[in-house]
Amino acid sequence: MVATPDNLPVYRLLTGPDDAGFCERISAVLAQGYVLHGGPAATFDGARVIVAQAVIWPHVVVAAPGSPAQDRAA
Repeated sequence: MVATPDNLPVYRLLTGPDDAGFCERISAVLAQGYVLHGGPAATFDGARVIVAQAVIWPHVVVAAPGSPAQDRAA
C-alpha cells in the first residue's frame, strides 16, 4: 500500500467557510495527491455559508462489506 503524505488518513473531510482560504486548502490537498470524493456540501450557519468536501487517497480502494468491490478484493 502506498502511504499518504505525513501518514494522514486516506479519507479526509475538509470543512470551513466558503472563501478563498477554503479553496486554497482544497487545492493544497489535491497537490499532495488526494482526489475529490463526491461533490461538495454546503449549509448556512446564520451568518455565512459553510462548505465540506471529502477527499481520498487514490491508491487505496475502500469497499463496504458485501459490495462487489469488496468481494473482488477477497
